[in-house]
Amino acid sequence: MTLSADQPTVSVVTPVYNTEKYLSECIESVIRQSYPNWEYVIVDNRSKDSSFAIAERYAKIERRIRVVSNPKFLPVIENWNNALRHISSHSKYCKVVHADDWIFPQCLSEMVCVMEKSPNVSLVSAFRLEDTHVTLNGLPYPSTSVSGKEICRLTLLRRLYVFGSPTSVMMRSDAVRAQSQFYNEANLHADFEVCFKLLRDRDFGFIHQVLTYTRRHNEATTSFARRLNTFLPAELTCLIRYGPDYLSKEEYEQRLERTVNEYYRFLAGKLISRKSDDEFWQYHRAELGKLGLAIERAKLLGGCFSMLKEKLLNPIDTALQIAGFVDH
Repeated sequence: MTLSADQPTVSVVTPVYNTEKYLSECIESVIRQSYPNWEYVIVDNRSKDSSFAIAERYAKIERRIRVVSNPKFLPVIENWNNALRHISSHSKYCKVVHADDWIFPQCLSEMVCVMEKSPNVSLVSAFRLEDTHVTLNGLPYPSTSVSGKEICRLTLLRRLYVFGSPTSVMMRSDAVRAQSQFYNEANLHADFEVCFKLLRDRDFGFIHQVLTYTRRHNEATTSFARRLNTFLPAELTCLIRYGPDYLSKEEYEQRLERTVNEYYRFLAGKLISRKSDDEFWQYHRAELGKLGLAIERAKLLGGCFSMLKEKLLNPIDTALQIAGFVDH
């Protein structure tokens, strides 16, 4: 689709903290965009490496780049919100690109086209390259605009996953500017949660092309999330907060029961394998506490019994696990 001469401004935002290894590649991917009408705000969160200097160097040669340095270090989600507060007051669309990710040259152009064509679309995504694998697939070709309510329903039922990370999507700037805290700072996976907020009464846009790249590594937040499995409480949070909006009463009750049971099986597995520490249990108690829940002894014991019974009924798999031939 060809864009008109009067092209809306896109605010591209990159929160930065100690990402000197990847930052140049990220910045250059924005500079190489085929879409010309963008501003690029790079917000450094008191990096201890050369990230700020790298961003400043690019700002000196590209007038559309603006570099901001936080006066003090901020926690990760709080820093995301702070970075979004620096977008231009006249931008129509907002595109986050994480400092260790990058975007393909047609990314802004294709995403703007979909949103311009469908004014009721509040969020647009596309296929992404996740290291060496293409992900976020599942929507039938060739539709580019679908009901946000149905997308969220299918996501909560775990039949679809098309949101990805902040790098994967583009949003309308008005929605970002309307809230001083766009992302929920109490949720490590606030980027997942905010999609349900944006799509309550709006449509979801999707482009059947690979437009973004997400890097998977064992650093910082990613390592913490995998070690403690922060995804489970995040999923439960979204289900409890948004399930009644998107699911029928029967769907919600069934999905909630299944999710809670899976959560307890996970906790039971950690208890049986002794692969947990005080930090692990403190984290999960705190996350459940935010939802007004607690770790119930009876359910935890039930989860342990269920897993032990399963191991007894599958002695060969259990023996292989103990020997280290297969994953637990």
